[in-house]
Amino acid sequence: MALLSQQLQRFLLNPVDSNSCSKITHRKNLLIKDRGRCCSAIAIDASSASLTGASGIRWGSTKLQGPREEMEDDVVVLRSDDLDGFLFAAVFDGHAGFSSVKFLRDELYKECVAALQGGLILKGNDFDAVRKALEDAFENADTRLINWLETTGDETESGATATAIFIGSNMLYISHVGDSCLVLSHSGKAKVLTNPHRPYGRNRVSLQEIRRIREAGGWISDGRICGEISVSRAFGDMRYKTKKNEMLQKGVEEGRWSHKFISRVQFSADLVIASPDIYQMAFGSDAEFLILATDGLWDYINSSEAVTFVRNQLRQHGDIQQACEALAQVALDRGSQDNVSIVITDLGRTDWQTLALQQPNFMYELGQAFATIGRLKSEFYTINDSETHMTLHTRSHT
Repeated sequence: MALLSQQLQRFLLNPVDSNSCSKITHRKNLLIKDRGRCCSAIAIDASSASLTGASGIRWGSTKLQGPREEMEDDVVVLRSDDLDGFLFAAVFDGHAGFSSVKFLRDELYKECVAALQGGLILKGNDFDAVRKALEDAFENADTRLINWLETTGDETESGATATAIFIGSNMLYISHVGDSCLVLSHSGKAKVLTNPHRPYGRNRVSLQEIRRIREAGGWISDGRICGEISVSRAFGDMRYKTKKNEMLQKGVEEGRWSHKFISRVQFSADLVIASPDIYQMAFGSDAEFLILATDGLWDYINSSEAVTFVRNQLRQHGDIQQACEALAQVALDRGSQDNVSIVITDLGRTDWQTLALQQPNFMYELGQAFATIGRLKSEFYTINDSETHMTLHTRSHT
């Protein structure tokens, strides 16, 4: 949630830096499964830390565990012939264990390639066809994941968000589930390309999610579905899909609600879904780079500040991997309590050496800070769901 520069944070909060590790390991044609404090991203056919793709596109990727006890994020960056010239990247943010992320890291790309008929549908530039293919891919991956969790019995309550991007020479496709975020820099200005799926807030997407959950028979308490999960779209999470009744009974056993309460609950659909938002965007001449990251970054750095930071990094040294690692480190230095995973894509259209450094606008950030404080007051409104709320909820549907 914090959207402030270090200068402004010192002015308002005087934050304390966190210790972290920023060493990144890369191997050609290997997936490094280091569950320690720092891990590398998957980098297929990569001969260096900075991947170079079609039309001069360069990639940097990193992930840091931060102060969390477990690393539940992962990053995939792929350059292959499967998508007929399109490049693929995704970030995954897990919860209640790493199992869902582990499955998606290995399988979501395969589902996308199959649904997109390689790159044939992407090349056809038919958005309706692309949207249908990616919706099918995400649905199939979720169904397979739930079956796999039930079969293995490993971290059966685990879930994961996923935001995947497909980049061509002049076109971008996004398939998004959860609360990670993708930001485009165009001429130094930030453009947010995704909306978080969260069951709180007064923005259009949040209100739609709240309405969908209630119509499915669920409720929101303290900004969480059934008082437990704060993201409304995710893979896995079978207790809010195929195991909803078992979730209710477990709540009774744990004393979180009564038999009388659950007798009034009538589910008509899944509370958490893996249906993605699909976006298409043509790159203009002013498109510079993309930042795709989990909420461990965006809760402490706003989109404009992240764009300015990366832009200055590229102006100084031009190393996309170094810029990526530095941005992740900033989030930890500002006190991020979450795993931080980032992919930065330089679209190869900018001569960084010719650009002047951008200076932080302190007054602008101060205004942003007070706007954020005001927005948080409204976004963290919650309806205290109880038996009384459920009675009102039921009546609203009669």
